[in-house]
Amino acid sequence: MPTPTTRRAVLISLSGLALLALPGTSSAEPEKADEKGWKPLFDGQTLGNWKRTEYAGGGAVHVEKSFRGGPPAIVVDAGENLSGFNWTKEAPKTNYEISLEAMKIQGNDFMCGLTFPVGESHATLILGGWGGGTTGISSIDNSDASENFTSTQQDYIKDRWYRVRMRVTPAKLQAWLNDKQIVDAEITGKKITLRRGAIDASIPIGICTYQTSAAYRDIKIRLLKA
Repeated sequence: MPTPTTRRAVLISLSGLALLALPGTSSAEPEKADEKGWKPLFDGQTLGNWKRTEYAGGGAVHVEKSFRGGPPAIVVDAGENLSGFNWTKEAPKTNYEISLEAMKIQGNDFMCGLTFPVGESHATLILGGWGGGTTGISSIDNSDASENFTSTQQDYIKDRWYRVRMRVTPAKLQAWLNDKQIVDAEITGKKITLRRGAIDASIPIGICTYQTSAAYRDIKIRLLKA
């Protein structure tokens, strides 16, 4: 007989499968997953189910169908502080991965703040904060990416694409930059929260910058087996 923990994991997976039918242009024509289970969250034409996040003083957000002569991208202009866009539908809470490519265009702070669900809470993967290099998760046990055990220094060169992948499970938060693992955080028994402030507007999934312009493409999500 399945244990309560097993039944709960199955329910989480089933609810996630239902939620992943949402990225399509309509409920009748959901986007299909590829052979590895990835479903696109960006159609290359419009923001779709994304919207510009209403940060005070935030920069413009727009789609370029041929960004610098290449594939389409969502471009975020630098604002007074935070600028970005967020998902307007539901999202899975655990046992999933989000992947995207990000490019810093101009600015000296983070080129990507990826906010994502962690169970009933949320956290943000910061890429290049606190002057352009600090990388990690905000927040764990009330400590920001600049202070907790996930904090590292990485180089983010302007006008270069970086592949970002974030994995969320009940036991761990893991992240990769290109092929390099940059976060491997055990979270059992730890308090996971967003940093206090305007970042709350990014839930359930959001992408933002701080006083920096950036571009994003190939945004996608997939479920993991519990």
